[in-house]
Amino acid sequence: MTSTAKPDPTDFTDIRRDGWIGRWAPAPFRPYLTLARLDRPIGTWLLLFPCWWSVALAAPRWPDLWMMALFAIGAVVMRGAGCTVNDILDRKFDAMVERTRSRPIPSGQVSVRQALAFLVFQLLLGLVVLLQFPPAAIGLGVLSLALVFTYPLMKRITWWPQAFLGLTFNWGALMGWAAVRGDLDWPAVVMYVTGIAWTLGYDTIYAHQDKEDDARIGVKSTALRLGDTSKIWIYGFYTLTYAGLGLSGRLAGLSGLYLMVLSLAGLHLAWQVATWRPDDQNDCLDKFKSNRWFGWLVLAAILAGKL
Repeated sequence: MTSTAKPDPTDFTDIRRDGWIGRWAPAPFRPYLTLARLDRPIGTWLLLFPCWWSVALAAPRWPDLWMMALFAIGAVVMRGAGCTVNDILDRKFDAMVERTRSRPIPSGQVSVRQALAFLVFQLLLGLVVLLQFPPAAIGLGVLSLALVFTYPLMKRITWWPQAFLGLTFNWGALMGWAAVRGDLDWPAVVMYVTGIAWTLGYDTIYAHQDKEDDARIGVKSTALRLGDTSKIWIYGFYTLTYAGLGLSGRLAGLSGLYLMVLSLAGLHLAWQVATWRPDDQNDCLDKFKSNRWFGWLVLAAILAGKL
């Protein structure tokens, strides 16, 4: 007998009901912790790794662990702030998309006024962290706010919002170098541009989760723009990522061990695209999350290149 039961509309959602927030956090704090995506750390990792790569690249020998910790705290706070801005601006769109309709703002758990107050709180925390850095890094951190506040609007006006996400998420490649050296130089600039290519790859994979809903409500993305050619384009983005990271390490004077370990990171990117199923929402999410391992491999390559 064929079942006529309708599927639960929350079956595919980015809210983790069995995560640590739902199990351990006090009820009044749960919507805010969820708004900041603290139960979904992959975004924090993707924001943090360019910072850590750059700090390690700029260090004379080994990276300063206190500075690495400051960037980790800053990544958690500013990723949460960015998600809050995104959800405030996208609340009407989120209510129409299966994956996002149960987020705190569209579901009514948090009002816009409450979300704005939470955003101010996060920005103040971010300022406290930022002030621990040298002046050049502080200036770059302040400039990054322009990207944080404008990126969520890009999906309304361009088919390439993933490029603007790349500009935003990889800003730490500039800040990390400036925090160590007090200036900017070509290794950091090349790493920043390279990070944009990396983001174009992984966020196009991510965007394929929502392509049907995005087409229905009029939201733009590279997943819709590139369509069935997405795999070819992502191969290209990831090839640029590998080549750019190689060049950045070369400019920074890393040893041959860097390229040897970096090749493992390159193989990971190739595996991502070769095994990716664009029409499988769960596989899109899994491949997107796997970029955490790519980030660790690149960091390991930089440290190896210091030997």
